[in-house]
Amino acid sequence: MSAELRITLAGAERVVAAGTTAGEALEADGRTVIAARVNGEPRDLAHPLAQDDVVEPIEVSSEDGRAIVRHSTAHVMAQAVQELFPEAKLGIGPPVENGFYYDFDVKQAFNPDDLKRVEKRMREIVKQGQLFSRRAVSDDEAREELAGEPYKLELIGLKGGAADEESVEVGAGQLTIYDNLDAKSGELCWKDLCRGPHVPSTRSIPAFKLMRSGGAYWRGSEKNPQLQRIYGTAWESRDKQDEYLKMLEEAERRDHRRLGAELDLFSFPDELGSGLAVFHPKGGVIRKVMEDYSRRRHEEAGYEFVNTPHITKENLYQVSGHLDWYKDGMFPPMELEGARYYLKPMNCPMHNLIFRARGRSYRELPLRLFEFGTVYRYEKSGVVHGLTRVRGLTQDDAHIYCSREQMRDELTSLLRFVLELLRDYGLEDFYLELSTKDPEKFVGSDEVWEEATTTLREVAEAENLHLVMDPGGAAFYGPKISVQVRDAIGRTWQMSTIQLDFNLPELFDLQYQAADGSRQQPVMIHRALFGSVERFFGVLVEHYAGAFPAWLAPVQVVGIPIADAHVPYLQDVAKRLRERGIRVEVDAADDRMQKKIRNAQKAKVPYMLLAGDDDIANGAVSFRYRNGEQKNGVPVEEAIAEIVNAVERRVQV
Repeated sequence: MSAELRITLAGAERVVAAGTTAGEALEADGRTVIAARVNGEPRDLAHPLAQDDVVEPIEVSSEDGRAIVRHSTAHVMAQAVQELFPEAKLGIGPPVENGFYYDFDVKQAFNPDDLKRVEKRMREIVKQGQLFSRRAVSDDEAREELAGEPYKLELIGLKGGAADEESVEVGAGQLTIYDNLDAKSGELCWKDLCRGPHVPSTRSIPAFKLMRSGGAYWRGSEKNPQLQRIYGTAWESRDKQDEYLKMLEEAERRDHRRLGAELDLFSFPDELGSGLAVFHPKGGVIRKVMEDYSRRRHEEAGYEFVNTPHITKENLYQVSGHLDWYKDGMFPPMELEGARYYLKPMNCPMHNLIFRARGRSYRELPLRLFEFGTVYRYEKSGVVHGLTRVRGLTQDDAHIYCSREQMRDELTSLLRFVLELLRDYGLEDFYLELSTKDPEKFVGSDEVWEEATTTLREVAEAENLHLVMDPGGAAFYGPKISVQVRDAIGRTWQMSTIQLDFNLPELFDLQYQAADGSRQQPVMIHRALFGSVERFFGVLVEHYAGAFPAWLAPVQVVGIPIADAHVPYLQDVAKRLRERGIRVEVDAADDRMQKKIRNAQKAKVPYMLLAGDDDIANGAVSFRYRNGEQKNGVPVEEAIAEIVNAVERRVQV
């Protein structure tokens, strides 16, 4: 063995002694730099280097660094649980967005006091500075060591085909176990099957907090045992964790489910079933305004409106491939007159039938079909969440049929149209995500997929927005651009999607007559701008914390009389506002004026118009805004003009 190694360290060539670890080469302190990337793969700082290795630091504040801290904290939590609850059997404990979780098989569900005890023990383990030590084991050795952990034994049997979350335990390579060792004696404190990497010591975990517990089916299947899952969060500093916890408090204040009830917008009656919403009159107004504005913009952009039924015979989804690739997301079939019918999960196959209903000419292309189409998807009960994950949803669904030559320009104009319309609803902070082919779930040739993916990537890059890749995230028929939107408190939501599809037109034998008389197959672009009306509605509620801009507010103006004698005057003002299309109410109840103001503020009404004797004498009103500011003695015409202007310009007030 050579006494020296040549490596590339942070971009520069270096010579180090044989046996040097990644941490030694990086001079890592285990605080700022907590792991290394060796030849592109994340490794422990204790990883021994080899000839020609390329070594880069992984800082605790980086995305990879946070994931390593979170996964290491999950191990500490599992150790604490097994010390406090010795009968607990281990599931999996991956890092997730903003935190981590670990699943346990225990006799009784964890309660808040249990979580306090676990967190206290975790802090003791962190303070001890236990070392994370990696060692490779054979499958048989792992089975012997983990004989008392049935879920780990199952994962060993899955090695090489594990899903993403399970890949923190096993993968395609050799199995490894991480031992937690006492820093002074070197004695084993605890161990877990894990691929790693981990922080070098529990003292390298800067900040963490346990959040909640709940039930979770083993490996996500309702056919498997239900385990108890503890969720936590971990960060590179106490300040970052405090910032995140404050964001969660604000998110709770903005929760669309709570605001939906408080503002009387929508509900989920038990009689209907999970994930099926009804919109109340005020929510119905917002939804109508959203949809009407979208329809007008689509008309201006050259779309044609279609409508399709909610159910279909199964053959349609056999042709489209949905019954092969999407059946788990569909409701069970209904038997009728000897045929099987399905609730539709997608509108695209029905739009293909509209295209195919008669001969098409190149002169009709691009043909842009648009529908507010309600679809039904069987989401598992554990993931149904308010309006943002439902089982009955209405998509603002468009399918554009164009020639190969028109494809790029159509995608460019379509993406710009999507971004402009999202801005009209007050969403401004975007980035794009490109979902590529799932190698296990696709139709069509590799060449077609490559062309479609390259075209989408080039169109996305031309818009000068940040583009991130989503490998394997595409639907089975084509790659997808999704517009990711950051809301008022910085959370990311997937909104609009644009999918480029060469495959469904072939499956449905779609053709048009080209200029030379030949029969050609169109390219199909799938596009949902809101994603779904329900989800978009829920996101807007949270983005605005229920205080919608005036154009979307269900009640835009409330007239508040100082005394009963002033009601007729305000009713006349309300009549003039209604003539200008403004949604206005006059509060003529017996309550005192201050209570009426509080009621309007609680309902988050943008404008309050107050009137007393002086206002009537001067043909004026007192303007009170949602934030509590007030302008007195505003002439009625000026007040009407200000309100109408704000509504027409779609500005927040």
